[in-house]
Amino acid sequence: MPKLSLDVDKYLRTQVLPTVCCPGCRNGNTVEGLATAFSRMNIDPRKVVVVSGISCSGRTPFYVNSNAMHTTHGRALVYANGLKMAQPELMVAVTMGDGDTLAIGGNHFIHTARRNIDLTVLVYNNGISGMTGGQVAPTTPMGSGTTTSLLGSIDRTFDTVDLALAVGATYVARTTTFDMQEIPLRIQEAIAYPGFAVVGIIGQCPTYYGRLNQLGDATDMLIWERDRTDGVPAKMLKKEELLGPLGTGVFRTERTTEFTEAYKNRCARSGASYGHS
Repeated sequence: MPKLSLDVDKYLRTQVLPTVCCPGCRNGNTVEGLATAFSRMNIDPRKVVVVSGISCSGRTPFYVNSNAMHTTHGRALVYANGLKMAQPELMVAVTMGDGDTLAIGGNHFIHTARRNIDLTVLVYNNGISGMTGGQVAPTTPMGSGTTTSLLGSIDRTFDTVDLALAVGATYVARTTTFDMQEIPLRIQEAIAYPGFAVVGIIGQCPTYYGRLNQLGDATDMLIWERDRTDGVPAKMLKKEELLGPLGTGVFRTERTTEFTEAYKNRCARSGASYGHS
């Protein structure tokens, strides 16, 4: 991997690098983007918890030099909710795959968003359930081949941004692992935002998605990734456009009451204590 600056090294467990990801996987770009965001913001690693579920993205806490929780499939947000409620002064980042977020963890995503609890959620979206064998995922584009849809998926596609907007996430953005300069910027914005912040990050899975859909090698998939997004910030897609280019950029920034702050105020009115700060 390329030599990182000492400031970014501070936020990585460099002794366990390189990652265990398949050759050509771009999950490492997101890990580097997260560390870069921490470095730019000069965040104290002791005040950070990175929480993950079970997926290729689930390895992220192993590489970030901070407190970590590697939890069960689809339940990362449950643990993250508990952490933030118990110690609201912590900065809690949650890294989940598209299946982890929108399939088994779908209800947790919906209700955490509507509560507007201050979490930074990074959704690694490679359009397939990679770690568990390449099965169809909620984000698999219609017509795409997977190990459970060899003739092409006939399921309609979930759009991460569309869902996040519908259930009330207050910061919503999308970028890609092709856009290396934009990843840390969007993560920085999400961390700074006082509420439930979602960054969808479109990546690539050469081992399963690329191979099963004849998309070439990892470099070819990066070009495919670039061409799959239109680079137009905050473009709202119509349902019939879901198979076409995906919009990237920031889709929503909305200030509203954050859950732990509302809970603290409720406790104060009742004479109860809350938090450790």
